[in-house]
Amino acid sequence: MPQHRPPRSRPTEAEAIGERVRDARLRLGLTQADLAAELRRTQSWLSKVERGHQELDRTSVINELAAALHVHPNDLIERPYPAAADGVAWQRSASAIMRELRRYDLTPVFDGTPRPAAGLWRDMAKLHKLRDNAASTKILASLPDLLREARALAEAGTGREREESFAIYAIACKFAHTAAHALGHPELIAMACERAAWASRLSGDELLPAVADWMRVWDMWATADWDDSLALSDKALRHVEPHYRRGDPAAVRLWGSLHLRAAVSAARAGRDRGAEARHRIEQAGEAAERLPRMGFDRHSLTFSPGNVRIHAVNIALELTQHDEALRLHQRMPASMVTALPRSRRGHYRLDVARAYLWTGDRDRALTELEEAERTAPQLIRNHPIARATLRRIRSAERAGVRERLRLMSARFHLDE
Repeated sequence: MPQHRPPRSRPTEAEAIGERVRDARLRLGLTQADLAAELRRTQSWLSKVERGHQELDRTSVINELAAALHVHPNDLIERPYPAAADGVAWQRSASAIMRELRRYDLTPVFDGTPRPAAGLWRDMAKLHKLRDNAASTKILASLPDLLREARALAEAGTGREREESFAIYAIACKFAHTAAHALGHPELIAMACERAAWASRLSGDELLPAVADWMRVWDMWATADWDDSLALSDKALRHVEPHYRRGDPAAVRLWGSLHLRAAVSAARAGRDRGAEARHRIEQAGEAAERLPRMGFDRHSLTFSPGNVRIHAVNIALELTQHDEALRLHQRMPASMVTALPRSRRGHYRLDVARAYLWTGDRDRALTELEEAERTAPQLIRNHPIARATLRRIRSAERAGVRERLRLMSARFHLDE
């Protein structure tokens, strides 16, 4: 009689990632030794990745591996995660946004008379609050109508009102860009960045093209183009510098934000760029000290002394200086963290969870990861590093945290 083999169980998320890495490598005709050498890793490390025994829990590693395999990082980690957010609804919103962005230079389809720019800026302030609360799906749902109305105003308006309509369109693209990064929609990320650059040039806002460059730097991380991302940051900084020297509040905020982005680029480039990463953090810190009180931030940049401090923790992690990351965390005033928007606090708690995990304190790591999820649930459940961190804690679980891990894994839909 023929023997019946039991059906193979579904691969875990880590095993599925490993299988995609292996398939992409074989399509290129690369041996494990070839790919490992290109990544400056050992063949043993790559073998563990392909078998699902090595977590890819650093963004720079995922991006460098994807770049070496000539695929998008999302293709390796199978992102977006449909079960972690209302996948059908937000992807429908994303499709509507992309339709508006594709027809950017055609006559807008808009019934009635568009509101003046001041009214549209009030809507932008609401989006700013949604961004601070990491409510990415709500942001995407709001954008198709706003983009359409901004274009209608550009068609009907003249002079300063027309320029303001393009500024609104550019910042709406920035909100789409941020939400698409959070949820994992690479096509919308790319298109939003391109349209923001186009609209910024028509806006009359001298700083807005540098904001579009700030967006492009983020996109360059996906392909591990660390040197190009630094070069683009410096190009934008040269553009902003005269305004920064004059103390223009918007320029001070943008100058600091660009240096923070450059700091991350340098740290992800490797330990030999650590000095540059720390120098960039210092430059951002100087900008934070100069930051005057200002009202509505039309560029919607999250920059503050607290944001500089949490970036310093992230930089230490990127440089694999886990003890230093925890030291910086322990010196962080609690009031400085609570003053940050939820989106930033969620990222920060995730970084602290990783630092505790890498120094061997799994219980504290889980506690911080739970706090990150409570702070910004949509952001964290859709974050590939949060998922990798949860998988890594779970693989070394102890009896005392087993039930907490089971419940958290269910919320993340980790086994679906």
